[in-house]
Amino acid sequence: MSEQSPILSLPYIQPAQAQKHVTHNEALRILDAVTQLAVLDVGLTAPPAGPAQGDRYIVGASATGAWAGQDHAIAVWADAAWVFFDPRTGWRADLATTGTQLRFDGALWVDAIPALDFQNLPTVGIGTTANATNRLSVAADATLLTHDGGGHQLKLNKDTAADTASLLFQTGFSGRAEMGTTGNDDFAIKVSPDGSTFHTGLSIENSTGAVQINSGQQFFEDVFILNDTAWSFEIPWSNPSRIMMWMSVNITARFYLFAITGTLMNATNFGEMFANPAGSLNYLTGPLTGTTGPDGEISLSIDTTGATPKMFIENRVGSNRLFTLATMGK
Repeated sequence: MSEQSPILSLPYIQPAQAQKHVTHNEALRILDAVTQLAVLDVGLTAPPAGPAQGDRYIVGASATGAWAGQDHAIAVWADAAWVFFDPRTGWRADLATTGTQLRFDGALWVDAIPALDFQNLPTVGIGTTANATNRLSVAADATLLTHDGGGHQLKLNKDTAADTASLLFQTGFSGRAEMGTTGNDDFAIKVSPDGSTFHTGLSIENSTGAVQINSGQQFFEDVFILNDTAWSFEIPWSNPSRIMMWMSVNITARFYLFAITGTLMNATNFGEMFANPAGSLNYLTGPLTGTTGPDGEISLSIDTTGATPKMFIENRVGSNRLFTLATMGK
């Protein structure tokens, strides 16, 4: 029969043993030292002064004095002497002063509950459950993003221009308004009655900053057209169409107002209402390339060869100009 238990090395009472109480008390002493293990400190390399009966410590590396050669052992002050117990892999201890939990890994005492690593988490749900699409999900009355001593930017980054970077506002998880760059790099604000069909209320061209405002069947837009180039836009209204358009150019005393009536066919639809200087607005047929119309003047045309009619404006006034356009139709 073995004289000690295999795990804690508790002494067994042997058959016909005299003074059995000595063996029994030694076993109780070991149990008292290592069960519900809570230590006053960890890592000390020398015994503290004035220990009290039952004080326990985890000895540090390269210990000296009465602790020499007992690195990482459990030191217990009992009956005016230090008693040492070698830990086994998996033993745990509570650091009484802080509540830190320690675990013996077979060589060292380490944190039983290591610091959480919040890098590269697959999903995070706050007050709700995240999923593979909404990897960060928050259910709360509000979400605050604030500065850290200066400014603060909220960044939405997409891979290519054809992708989407936007803020989507929903009702019952169905889209009702969206703002951002969707399908291209122009900034747009859109609304929807059903979450599937969206109507653009405002768009800003990324290359020029030109603004287009859609108000029913109207739009207002600032367009910067280089000299000897043309700009075009699709006419979104079906035939027959009624369009009134005014154009102001940042040249002193040069602006235009004209109307287009009837079915959109070609230049014969144009009807000039006002042009200053007179005769400086030309009506041409088909698309304009930038040098189609007369030099030094503004030319307009409608091209109906595509699925949607287009209006062309050509700048040949001799310099780059900003045009302010307004159209309406039905």
